[in-house]
Order: sequence, then structure tokens, then C-alpha cells
Amino acid sequence: MAKAKEIKTNAMRILDRMKIPYMTHTYECDEFTDGKQTADLLGFPHEIMFKTLVTVSPNKSYFVFVIPIDDELDLKKAARTASAKSLSMIHVKEINAVTGYIRGGCTAIGMKKNYPVFMHESALSQPHIIVSGGKIGAQIELTPRDYEKACGACFCDLIKE
Repeated sequence: MAKAKEIKTNAMRILDRMKIPYMTHTYECDEFTDGKQTADLLGFPHEIMFKTLVTVSPNKSYFVFVIPIDDELDLKKAARTASAKSLSMIHVKEINAVTGYIRGGCTAIGMKKNYPVFMHESALSQPHIIVSGGKIGAQIELTPRDYEKACGACFCDLIKE
């Protein structure tokens, strides 16, 4: 019997092309699950799992923030970091049009455009981090520095105290 072919996402193809090592973790899921549910389902500690959030400024500039799944983005810190007057989360209906990904499968690697990406500095204390793999049911594990290379992320303080 032939082995089932692994389906690669755009993010995975980009990592392959850049020769960045990563591991994929897949799970059965037909609809959106949040990062906490995904971590629990896969048996990973929450501190290595990161969620991708997309914001927009009043002048319609988009910024991507990647933070630990248990934390909340501080929009004031995020705006200061992005040198924006203010930021708000994009509406869930806009995710696909802005990023090319769907809710629950959004990753900063391989978005439609190269938006500025900011990752919470706690990622640097982990040998590996896990982010969405570009579709629901797929996660990518890689080093924080490889993630930085893949999407040009900057590390900074982004979460509410």
C-alpha cells in the first residue's frame, strides 16, 4: 500500500526552500480550536506554543504579533513597538483577505504580503517554539532564531502584565 503523501502548506514550502529545519505536528480537527486546546491535544507545554495575531492601524497598515497562547496582546505596547498611533485587531472575516490564511491556521511565515512581525521576547528562552503550520490541524516546531529568519520577526515585550 502506498504511503500517504504529506500535504505541505505554503509556510512549510518556504521553510524547505530556505533550508530551515522544522518538525510538523498534525492533529484531526475540522474547525477552529484555540492555541490552548491545540497544546493540550498535542500534549505540549503552553509556554512553547505561540499564537499569531494580526492588527491594523488607523492608516490601514497591518502588523503581525506572535505571543504565548496563555497571554493577551497589550495593544498600547504593540502600537509603540510598531511606531503606530494606535492598533486594533482585524476582524475575523478579514483574516483570509489580509493574510491568505484562515482563522486557526494563520502564521507569519508566507502571508500574502510581508507585514512587520513582532514576537514576544519569551520565545528566546525556549529551545523550540510551536506556531501554526498554515492550516488548521498543522503546527510547526522550530527554533526562535529560525522563525526570526523565516519571517523577519523582531523580539520585544508585547503582553499585558
